[in-house]
Amino acid sequence: MKLQCEVEVVNRMLPSFGMKSRGKGARAVVSIGKHSDKSGQRSGVYMMICTAKDRTGSKYKLRDNIEKFFTWFVEEGKATVRLKEPAVDVCLSKADANSLKNFLSAARLADRGSDTSSLPLSTLTPVRARDVEQPKKKLAVMSKKDYPLTSNFPYSLEQLQVSYCKLSRVDMRMLSLKALRRLDLSNNHIKKLPATIGDLSRLSELVLHNNHLEAFSEALCLSTLQRTLQVLDLSQNRLRSLPPKFCQLRELTDLKLDDNKLAGLPLRIGRLSKLRFLSAAHNQLAVLPADFFKLSLENLDLFGNPFVQPNPLDHTMQLAFPLPLQEIASRAVADLRIPYGPHLIPAHLCGDLDAAKTCECGRACVGFHVRTAGVFRTV
Repeated sequence: MKLQCEVEVVNRMLPSFGMKSRGKGARAVVSIGKHSDKSGQRSGVYMMICTAKDRTGSKYKLRDNIEKFFTWFVEEGKATVRLKEPAVDVCLSKADANSLKNFLSAARLADRGSDTSSLPLSTLTPVRARDVEQPKKKLAVMSKKDYPLTSNFPYSLEQLQVSYCKLSRVDMRMLSLKALRRLDLSNNHIKKLPATIGDLSRLSELVLHNNHLEAFSEALCLSTLQRTLQVLDLSQNRLRSLPPKFCQLRELTDLKLDDNKLAGLPLRIGRLSKLRFLSAAHNQLAVLPADFFKLSLENLDLFGNPFVQPNPLDHTMQLAFPLPLQEIASRAVADLRIPYGPHLIPAHLCGDLDAAKTCECGRACVGFHVRTAGVFRTV
């Protein structure tokens, strides 16, 4: 049983001598196994801690030697094992939660003196230097010749940039990097995004500048990115529209849509209440949706769009009196934000609700409305 994590060994006797521990952990490999003495005979079960400074390791007896386990934060990869002799606390952190649970279970069994055949014991040998290196957090690949073909990306990566590599699709190896917070795939040839990008549960920044994207998947808008994605760069692509569900990405603060072929912005863009920076220059925008003016922007760039000169007399009217029951019910669902989906109502009604418009009065309209362009002035 081996565990890679950060370890700090705190001597509980230090305060009695007016001393403090340094309070900083070191990258280590912690193993549980049988210790062999000089004659080659194996004695009891020990815990061995190997660090970069001490690769041969320090050993601690486990049987009847664990005073207490502290596991309040085990789901965060943190725990402490308090030993009786020597009087030290072994503080474990930055560990994989499941691996840590298994390790603590093995330590508990060893403390109780359980049959060693039931324990997942390791060989207590010195570790290699690479085993105790600090995990790599950032990686930038800026040319095709540097792109890894036979090796995986380090699983500890939090920031990954792969640019100028002529990628035509997203490498599935990237989608296994569960710690990833920033993914930059700018300046490639990517045409389509896999829905599995939405499985990157910590991703807060996604940069896709200068690719060949023709659509943004609705599945991504309904994934865990709803809760994590803050920065999205889709500039210099081939997008003609964004899906109605795009406004489910409500954590967005920075959105770049420059140099695409967008004919319009999502009708419910006002729901992006945290959006502060929006750039959609050099598109095909003729008008902005009425919902646009609910945004609280700090910076806005719409340069180079063919906006029409508003004419209140030029309008599109689609009305019926009285309104059909379906329209009345659909408006109620939209106004009251009642959850809906294809498992509750027919799929074509879901599509109508996704495309519902917001009137200047703040109420929703679905299939029946009067559409015109006007000038909005803000103070």
